[in-house]
Amino acid sequence: MNAVRMNLERLEIPAVDVVLEADVAVPRQAQGMVLFAHGSGSSRHSPRNRYVAGELQRAGLATILADLLTPAEERVDIQTGEFRFDIGRLAIRLAALADWLVEHRPTADLRVGLFGASTGAAAALVAAAARPALMRAVVSRGGRPDLAGAALQSVHQPTLLIVGERDPAVLNLNREAMKELCGETRLEIVPAASHLFEEPGALERVAHLAGEWFLHHLPQTPGREGDAPESL
Repeated sequence: MNAVRMNLERLEIPAVDVVLEADVAVPRQAQGMVLFAHGSGSSRHSPRNRYVAGELQRAGLATILADLLTPAEERVDIQTGEFRFDIGRLAIRLAALADWLVEHRPTADLRVGLFGASTGAAAALVAAAARPALMRAVVSRGGRPDLAGAALQSVHQPTLLIVGERDPAVLNLNREAMKELCGETRLEIVPAASHLFEEPGALERVAHLAGEWFLHHLPQTPGREGDAPESL
């Protein structure tokens, strides 16, 4: 397989009152960009999300793997866990990252999709509810959409929920969330997969499903529509 030609950057991006580190990969003629929201205790170095990002890049999508916590916050969170469930804080930072990226030359004019894992899926959904004209699609991997609360009823973007067959508690939470989401919604159950999708072929299936969803909903466009007036 030929290597994908792309622009790679490691950036420090302002996000409200902090600066966050991000790895940005933009293939030639990218069809959209996908901003990742990591799960509890994870970071942009998550091997599972980096694998999915690599597959999305090969499919022609730009990816942004960003730390949603500062190094100081990560150190505190390791000891206390106080930031990983602060969905509001994470969603504000996701929205701020997206606002910055659509003005950044390599990613300008690309529609934004969100890929959230575990608790990060809740932050992605809250950010999508707050930026309906900017965020165009959401994919959740083993997500906790219940943590998005009332924001679920304001999510009109196409949303794909991917859950492992052997993750019954999370599967039930996702089925309940589908009743609240207002846009196109689909639940995909990966056979024999557990919460972390560590089984052979499970993560590959996640990447394939996510790629199809984003390529369907994030076509390349000549310009970006204006953001909606809502704010976090």
